[in-house]
Amino acid sequence: MQSEVEALEKNGTWKLVEAPTDKQTIGCRWIYKLKLKPDGTIDRYKARLVAKGYNQVKGEDYTDCFARVAKAVTVRSFLLWQCLEDGQSII
Repeated sequence: MQSEVEALEKNGTWKLVEAPTDKQTIGCRWIYKLKLKPDGTIDRYKARLVAKGYNQVKGEDYTDCFARVAKAVTVRSFLLWQCLEDGQSII
């Protein structure tokens, strides 16, 4: 778990700020998982830190929610167009 924390700090995942006194902070928890080798033995232990977003109140902690995600057909069309522009075979 220490290596996961070090990686998060190295990547600049968060910055420490002063918590507002009139607001409650959102908690977090660790999720643990084993990564296995093909033969079933343990390869390594993995951990990730997740926010307890279900404690948020709309309008108070956030105003809206949006995740920009491309549809699969759009990605395939773009890749096809790019291959054709470069003169590459698509098969």
